[in-house]
Amino acid sequence: MQLNVNGQETFVGTGGKPFDPAQATVVLLHGAGLDHTTWAQHDRWFAHHGFSVLAPDLPGHGRSAGAPLKTIGAMADWTAALVEASGAVKARLVGHSMGSLIALETAARHPSKVTGLTLLGTSAKMAVGPDLLKAAEANDHDAIDMVSIWGLGPAAGLGGSLAPGLWMYGGAQRVLERSKPGVLFADLSACNAYEEAVDAATKVKVPVTVILGERDMMTPAKAGRALAAALADCRTVVLSGAGHMMMTERPDEVLAAMR
Repeated sequence: MQLNVNGQETFVGTGGKPFDPAQATVVLLHGAGLDHTTWAQHDRWFAHHGFSVLAPDLPGHGRSAGAPLKTIGAMADWTAALVEASGAVKARLVGHSMGSLIALETAARHPSKVTGLTLLGTSAKMAVGPDLLKAAEANDHDAIDMVSIWGLGPAAGLGGSLAPGLWMYGGAQRVLERSKPGVLFADLSACNAYEEAVDAATKVKVPVTVILGERDMMTPAKAGRALAAALADCRTVVLSGAGHMMMTERPDEVLAAMR
């Protein structure tokens, strides 16, 4: 569906069912350079099991208008505005990678809008290497290659997709290739500049589930545990052998942890 958020048209996936603000709401926030299709294997489950789903394309991403927002703080304020624009009172926020930082900061800034958090592939400091930033700034395909290689766990290189005929590396690259020039760089820069994760975590009062990939090369499990330690009410799940793109690699295990 289309929503007007802060005066701009925003595309929001709803899991195949009409959005009903009277139901418990789940907001699914994608990572850097991606879009709502990140959640294609999970939004339908929530939508068909008593939840209303908002899986937005962030500004400038996918089918949403506007330019990408420059900071995690701006994305957090935008997320609170999204919840309000939908007609929902509050929501559980589920975020992957950059989306996890957005969810965390939203809970810290706008506690009245948030009932709980699920943070996937998260980290106390989401540093981005200079070579990746440089390639992304130049809109060089090397950036997409780096994100794809580092983002997927070892099983992806062995044809580990659960769906016959699908190629995890190729699928990841096609999504990143669809993003507009400058989007990946803006997102990675926002992650790299965000220093407030631990401080935000100390302000979160709602229950949190942190889901980490044991073989995650982009946000190592050790860094995710450091963030989890700063959360007052946190359950941590580590997926054995999984990389950063755990929703694609281990969709059933991710869903079980999310539930």
